[in-house]
Amino acid sequence: MTPENKGTAQLTTAMVLSGTLGLFVVESGAPPFDVVFFRVLFGALALGSYVVARGWLRGHGFTPRTLALAVLGGVFIVFNWVLLFQSYENTSISVATVVYHTQPFYVVLLGALLFRERLTAAKVGWIVLAFAGLVLVSGVTPGDFASGGAYLTGIGQALLAALLYGLSTLVTKRITGVRPHLIALVQVLVGIPLLLPFADFGAMRGTGWDWGWLAGLGLIHTGVMYVLMYAAYAQLPTSKIAVLAFVYPAVAMVMDWAVYGHHIGLVQALGVPLIVTASLKVTLARTPAAAPAPRTAGRAPGAASRTATPAASEA
Repeated sequence: MTPENKGTAQLTTAMVLSGTLGLFVVESGAPPFDVVFFRVLFGALALGSYVVARGWLRGHGFTPRTLALAVLGGVFIVFNWVLLFQSYENTSISVATVVYHTQPFYVVLLGALLFRERLTAAKVGWIVLAFAGLVLVSGVTPGDFASGGAYLTGIGQALLAALLYGLSTLVTKRITGVRPHLIALVQVLVGIPLLLPFADFGAMRGTGWDWGWLAGLGLIHTGVMYVLMYAAYAQLPTSKIAVLAFVYPAVAMVMDWAVYGHHIGLVQALGVPLIVTASLKVTLARTPAAAPAPRTAGRAPGAASRTATPAASEA
């Protein structure tokens, strides 16, 4: 098997796992803050064990500045998960996941706003097309704005989650010379003290499968999935990464339909290809910016970091 074929298999597996994330969240039956708390707790155990086993804590490459950036990215990514999981409750896994996939457009817009990155007319056009697709997918009508309600709140939560993901991506892109596994480990470790005041342990008195779903979110969707993704990124061109990223929402929509009977309507479905096409165009247009950071002198080939939260990948 060639390295690219191996990377394709690894990333496809990671995206399939990511597509089952909503199922684990809903089946756990826990409040969103508790779900994320235990995800980062079990995820820290999984990633920490992997990092220690590989001996990557020695010569980690962090400086005070890059460690601070990793911590800031962790704050964004943790609350991004909370908002996304709340959106599952108020809309559906399908709708929340598709709306959440506006992440790449926030990365472009925030990059232009905060870091004066070049914003071309073509990118603006694709972003406009994507948000037209977003309007269709959301199924929101003018009457929803007048009456409010949980559904509209859920759409807003998915959009805010995507915004926080975009901020995390921009922050993490500025960390060089550090393995992405270590950046991700810092991000989940940050979530433990950050979410501890919000966790409702009184609601976590169940046993059995409830805890199995929560452990799975940390061990599978944070540990195994991240390891597979980062291994794949080192072997694949950006174009293939961008295409395979859409395995995630496709699987999420199939799972939502198969398990819960939820599916988007015909008019909503018309918005999906608009978002997918625009996302691919914008992501591929950012290829130079998404390339691996230059190697740090004297470090192993894998030490230079790719973004720990790539522009259109995992939840």
